[in-house]
Amino acid sequence: MVTDTPTDEHGLPARAQEVLAAVPTGLFVAGAWQPAASGDTFAVLDPATGRELVSVADAGPEDGMRALQAAADARSEMAESSPKQRYDWLMAAYQAVTERADELALLMTLEMGKPLAEARGEVTYAAEFLRHFAGEALRIEGGYQRSPAGDTRFLVMRQPVGPTLLITPWNFPMAMGTRKIGPAIAAGCTSVIKPAHQTPLSMLALVEILHEVGLPAGSVNTVTTTHAGAVMEPMIRSGLARKLSFTGSTQVGKKLLEQCAEKVLRTSMELGGNAPFIVFDDADLDDAVDGAMAAKMRNMGEACTAANRIYVQEGVAEEFGRRLAERMAALKVGPGTREGVTVGPLIDEAAQDKVSELVADAVRRGAQVLTGGEADPGQGYFYPPTVLTHVSPQSRMAAEEIFGPVAPLTSFGTEEEVLALANDTSYGLVSYVYTRDLDRSLRMAEQLESGMVGLNQGVVSNPAAPFGGIKESGLGREGGALGIEEFLEVKYVGIGGPRPRAAAQGDG
Repeated sequence: MVTDTPTDEHGLPARAQEVLAAVPTGLFVAGAWQPAASGDTFAVLDPATGRELVSVADAGPEDGMRALQAAADARSEMAESSPKQRYDWLMAAYQAVTERADELALLMTLEMGKPLAEARGEVTYAAEFLRHFAGEALRIEGGYQRSPAGDTRFLVMRQPVGPTLLITPWNFPMAMGTRKIGPAIAAGCTSVIKPAHQTPLSMLALVEILHEVGLPAGSVNTVTTTHAGAVMEPMIRSGLARKLSFTGSTQVGKKLLEQCAEKVLRTSMELGGNAPFIVFDDADLDDAVDGAMAAKMRNMGEACTAANRIYVQEGVAEEFGRRLAERMAALKVGPGTREGVTVGPLIDEAAQDKVSELVADAVRRGAQVLTGGEADPGQGYFYPPTVLTHVSPQSRMAAEEIFGPVAPLTSFGTEEEVLALANDTSYGLVSYVYTRDLDRSLRMAEQLESGMVGLNQGVVSNPAAPFGGIKESGLGREGGALGIEEFLEVKYVGIGGPRPRAAAQGDG
């Protein structure tokens, strides 16, 4: 375990310095690390202190187009690689990520803030996407059938969609990368990856691993930048890219969809969420509190799947609130590298300010604070685990993603009432339901307007399951057997049917 004992002028432990020194800091284009054309760099900050960790290349539009051209040039070689070769690459990457889990977790904690134990969990989760899609590379299917009239044959094949643009978020900097890179490689697609500027180091370390396992030059390229719009838009509109996969806010996703429309790019969009977490009075309260902790506090609440609105039936609302507040108050807040810390800092000052504003708004509208409720002034972007009760449906946090360690509780009376509240949102990523009634479970699962439902469980993410939402939470699915389909085009070949064989003389 890394401690917070300072060993340099920035207070970084020796092991942290070693890990930072080993990570590449350039752009990765056509199989080589290189600086931005302008020579510009930007600082990656430690959210626990606000101090600079390291500087990385700050790409401009010219760098982005150079990376995309490299992906286009490598398209044929990647598409013609065998399924077994793609399997081998992905399995070798899986093995390398697994072997380096400790250093990759530390790197993630330094740039993103999540506690080391949780960062290790994400590295394991990220590696599983590589292993899962290695298997999917061997299962790409086609078809052959006779036409209904019998005069032709249908041949159906699946081919790589082509060069892809992959945009990943800061909150799960490695897992969201492998969830996109894994199926792209498995399908035989080349890619240009743009990680979030707050957390580029995890992606740079992952790309170095992919390079080490022998992927062809140009098959995977990476651009880090603080000018995301200026760099991405020319690539989207160029006509060289054939697909874009984005994880991020709904607002940005809509802009990207508009740009993709010009060249009719295939798109996968994993956007915002406003997840309801529903507890009925027949639920096992111990399980429900455990589930709420998992759904709310994963990644300090900075997750699109986080429980954003917690609805508790009136008969158990007070007891549930008391138990949840007790659990939340017992969590230890601090730098993620510190022993025993379970809640790290938020990603930046803007995130901290937004959480503070949302809590203040809810309190003004009548919410009561059971624990937490106010950020302590000082170094780092911390916010205490917070439980609010009697939260009005008119509060801002009922409509906006909190993206922080705040659990807002609202009581309800009937199933019909809570279903209406849960579906009263433009988002539809995930919903959670706790009840022992099987009939009610099935009714809720069918009627909740979301792409995923957790029944008596607070975590739904799994590499082997399709992840994605409906309404303004996105398009397409990642993970599972469907994840690779997003990177494959279907081609139909019509074949003239065999003519009936003429009877030879003497037959009979």
